Amino acid sequence: MKTIDELLAEGVAGKRVFVRADLNVPLANGEITDDGRIRAVQPTIEKLAEAGARVVVASHLGRPKGAPDPAFSLAPAAKRLGELLGTEVAFATDTVGASAKETVAALADGRVAVLENLRFNAGETSKDDAERGAFADQLAELADVYVGDGFGAVHRKHASVFDLPARLPHAAGYLIATEVGVLKKLTADVKRPYVVVLGGAKVSDKLAVIDELLGKADRILIGGGMAYTFLKAKGHEVGISLLQEDQLPKVTEYMERAEKTGVELVLPVDVLVSADFPDLKGKTPAVFETVDADRIPADKEGLDIGPKTRELYASKIADAETVFWNGPVGVFEHPDYAGGTTAVAQALVDSRAFTVVGGGDSAAAVRILGFDENAFGHISTGGGASLEYLEGKTLPGLAALEG
Repeated sequence: MKTIDELLAEGVAGKRVFVRADLNVPLANGEITDDGRIRAVQPTIEKLAEAGARVVVASHLGRPKGAPDPAFSLAPAAKRLGELLGTEVAFATDTVGASAKETVAALADGRVAVLENLRFNAGETSKDDAERGAFADQLAELADVYVGDGFGAVHRKHASVFDLPARLPHAAGYLIATEVGVLKKLTADVKRPYVVVLGGAKVSDKLAVIDELLGKADRILIGGGMAYTFLKAKGHEVGISLLQEDQLPKVTEYMERAEKTGVELVLPVDVLVSADFPDLKGKTPAVFETVDADRIPADKEGLDIGPKTRELYASKIADAETVFWNGPVGVFEHPDYAGGTTAVAQALVDSRAFTVVGGGDSAAAVRILGFDENAFGHISTGGGASLEYLEGKTLPGLAALEG
């Protein structure tokens, strides 16, 4: 895989460099609530601009249906990028149309432009190779060189991620190089004890990575909505908690495998429960109680791990040499249910381990909860991409950069 430093050494002055970034930032009423992904690609864009390249930045945002949708415009991301770079960033109001062509043609050396949401064109995500390739051909007309730096999208076989690098000289940006380097530390020559913390809503989203980690991790701590499927598999009442009954056989199999292979699979011992899901907008005080994990009332749902579990998980992390955390362990968006996720984050900060926070929700949580990003070994920008890498899958975007 060619590095951006090698590309810079060859010279990029005056060249149109297409940077496939991941500017898929969360928005609320048109305002960015977490700019972490924009800041993550900033070093690559700055280096290229400083070297005199004409930088064309492209990304997706959300899941529009292959047509323009103002709710998913990249305009706020372009504005924020300009603020971070301290310079004006041009914005094209389409992807490969008149605005894109005019905007790119007008770029001077060392200047930056952002194209509108790539997913406003159906060719970006099409499963038809010809349709996807036709869109990649149009994108290729806007550039001389390709730099892949949208790690959060490298697990997608999309036009700008997979097809476009085959049409242009290409290299990996700083973010992708960093992400791959970190993930190798989680898959090869891992320093032990190796502790994995998995949260989030659905256990089905994590089955493949659990399957893979059962042969690699020393301990796996389970939290979030997915924990209740594990508790149910143990025969416990989970009330109206999030439950995936169709996954009970697989979860039971994993618990049995963990016991046989000596992997410590740790589940909550107490949880915060309520009859009502919290108000995440007004954040009015919640009505809840703390119960043992095997004593959840039939008319209530678990919304966070309890104080005993927080202490237990912290103790399981304390002596670790490597920790990978993916997924909040409670409804952290509400202050009354943020205690568990805060406790996990603090345990990572307090440990001597090489710590990796993976997944958009986890990364957002540590920032929203006020933690210093530098207190962690690495905060990943790619939730799904990180998990698929850990599952041992070939990621189309990385394969394209290696070609």
